Amino acid sequence: MDYITFIESKKHTTWNFWFEPVRFPDEIFDFQKEIVTRAVKKWRMWVFADTGLWKTRISLTIAKNIVEHTKGKVLILTPLAVAFQFIDEANAIGIDDIEYSKEWQHTKSIILCNYERLHYFDSKDFQGVILDESSILKNFKWNFKIEITSFMRKIKYRFLTTATPSPNDFIELWTSSEALGYMWYMDMLWKFFKSTQNDRDSNNRNIWNKFRLLAHAEKSFFEWVNSRSIMVKRPSDIWDFDNTRYTLPKLILNHNVIENFNPKEWQLFHIAEQSITMTEVRKEQQSTEHERCVKAVELAKDKLSVYWCNTNNESKILRELDPEAVEIIWSQTIEQKEKILKDFADWKIKRLITKASMTWMWLNWQHCNHCVYFPTWSYEQYYQAIRRFWRFWQKKDVLVDMVYSSWQSRVMQALEEKTQKAIELYENLVKNVQLYKETKKEEYTEVKKPSFI
Repeated sequence: MDYITFIESKKHTTWNFWFEPVRFPDEIFDFQKEIVTRAVKKWRMWVFADTGLWKTRISLTIAKNIVEHTKGKVLILTPLAVAFQFIDEANAIGIDDIEYSKEWQHTKSIILCNYERLHYFDSKDFQGVILDESSILKNFKWNFKIEITSFMRKIKYRFLTTATPSPNDFIELWTSSEALGYMWYMDMLWKFFKSTQNDRDSNNRNIWNKFRLLAHAEKSFFEWVNSRSIMVKRPSDIWDFDNTRYTLPKLILNHNVIENFNPKEWQLFHIAEQSITMTEVRKEQQSTEHERCVKAVELAKDKLSVYWCNTNNESKILRELDPEAVEIIWSQTIEQKEKILKDFADWKIKRLITKASMTWMWLNWQHCNHCVYFPTWSYEQYYQAIRRFWRFWQKKDVLVDMVYSSWQSRVMQALEEKTQKAIELYENLVKNVQLYKETKKEEYTEVKKPSFI
């Protein structure tokens, strides 16, 4: 083999799928056009756009441009009850070549389906795929994440949209990178992270807390993420677009602390009056669940509201105490859950009982401005649950009643710390968003041999 042939054999195949978008609905805003343009030119991209910035319209516009450019089809994967919102938004911006498919049959160019129904579809039928609320990836079992990643692997145009990545959960970025076809899980670990397996408390950590970002690699890591994503919390994050339409209403957080007058044996010997371990927190939640549910019903009385609970027993107690409330549970079928969520969005249900782990993201509930929240360790569930109501286009101040026992102060402290981490993560991700430059490729027609050949 001669030298030129050897060099040619080492070349990576260059994919050149990008194109200039040509289809922009009249109803789309200037900053949304910019996001669509950057995404289509990148052709595989994360879109971190905060709640209320109309990711739905952005996704639909991206999909429409792919359809017109390739003459093929685009699949949009959505969580439960969100496909209906996509249909409504598509009608509002004049896109009619779209349908919601519950099985493999489809006749339109843009097809919506739930994540749970992905197995009905064949990736060969699509030129593009968009994952709506892609944060959901980390909540699925590992084999289902692999199924989604494998499904996307051979599709040209791939996009992930979500409001914001979890501030302390890098697994979301790892799985997202694999789905987009960029850096793989283990490659990212070796390049940017250090294992904390030998740390003193490593046995008490979840997998995403067993790795930390290397100090010297932090700048490189966020530069790498920024080169493949766009992070927007307000239009002004992208150059100097106007924020006039995007002013959030007032958020009122009320802390309702329930005193536990019947401490358990393990609490009697505590020096500090707070639960320390996750096991103690769960025991404390169980011992105060009835009192907390009574307080929740009292706070939501005569209001349009959502109860965010955590356990089946809490859900059952709330249903018994509030006969007007409708309950969503895991054992219900997809169709039953979708109907309840749609009825609440259509004002047909006055109060909704649901777990934050089931419906903590995805839904637009600006018609409601009150909820009762039983806090847990998860910042992302807390953030997303509140943002169902506290989002752009909400016309009223939003009241969130936090209900927890006096021994759960450590949980609230953890949420506050994670809030600060989220702010830091946002600043890192948005830091280079205005430094976007269109890259130009130079063509070389002559290969020069090095002097030692």
